[in-house]
Amino acid sequence: MKLLKGKWSAITVPVLSVALGLLVGGMIMLVSGYNPIVAYAALFNGIFSNSYVLGETVRQMTPLILSGLAVAFAFRTGLFNIGVEGQLLVGWLASVYVGLQFEGLSPLVHIPLAILAAGVAGAMWAFVPGFLKAKYHVHEVITTIMMNYVALHVVNAIIRTYLLAPGERTDQINQSASLQSSFLQTVTDFSRLHYGFVVAIIGAIIMWFLLWKTTTGYELRSVGFNKYASEYAGINVQRNIILSMVISGAFAGAAGAMEGLGTYGYMTVMADFTGVGFDGIAVALLGANSAFGVVLASALFGGLKIGALNMQSVAQVPTQLVEIVIAMIIFFVASSYLIHWISNRVNKRGKI
Repeated sequence: MKLLKGKWSAITVPVLSVALGLLVGGMIMLVSGYNPIVAYAALFNGIFSNSYVLGETVRQMTPLILSGLAVAFAFRTGLFNIGVEGQLLVGWLASVYVGLQFEGLSPLVHIPLAILAAGVAGAMWAFVPGFLKAKYHVHEVITTIMMNYVALHVVNAIIRTYLLAPGERTDQINQSASLQSSFLQTVTDFSRLHYGFVVAIIGAIIMWFLLWKTTTGYELRSVGFNKYASEYAGINVQRNIILSMVISGAFAGAAGAMEGLGTYGYMTVMADFTGVGFDGIAVALLGANSAFGVVLASALFGGLKIGALNMQSVAQVPTQLVEIVIAMIIFFVASSYLIHWISNRVNKRGKI
């Protein structure tokens, strides 16, 4: 079977990119005076060694899946949503606000309500760049980046003015709105794993179904491929551009809810961005902008971030080297033409 032929191309490029990223990362460790074998052994041991780190890995994956879906959905429809971080922040705040209200409400109502509020907040935040793109052709990369900073400072201002509790944070949400579970914490040796992972998987299924099994998804993808041909075919291009950004923002807002309702149960005044929204860009890229690919890429990124802590304590390797490995993986995915070139050389030699 030839490399990078047909349907296997979407699988081979990410796999080779990961392998090359780990190889280059190992070479950098070797040059820096660290043993890459010991480092990677500690890294993988830190991901799979016990139930606690497995729980933490899955917990780390949860917001990454949803932020990756947000980026991937927009990209599938021809847009670059670089504002996932800001949409995540407003979603986080909205979920915590709803979680602080309605004391005594059933969890079956309170949790979906808080997640819905987060999705709506993220969607509203994404509506602005979507509207500017559709009506005035303002490039969404510029507006979404600017909206990130607006979101950061607006969220901090709202917390300080209306929701501030001791410790530069909000109060803890009501238990009826919490995704945390004593059962999951017990079986994972008291990790921070919560039921948000189920929400993230449902989000991946929703994205797949919406894009590939509905008329709306077909129109959204059509506009992404060629908006002029779509307009000629009678599709409302402006409406679909706005709708794409709104749906993407809803995924990002839900990612914020996973932090607000699951991992933390509150929101602090942010000195800087969380980075989860920006990591979603890399997750979507590595996952080839597919729902299933995003889940797998989130597992890799979540594992690397959790395993890096063990690599630092056991092998004395700085966690920054894991960031270098992640950066190299992204580089090789972005430079897929290089992998195609290598594949072609291998295929030619196979014919000789």
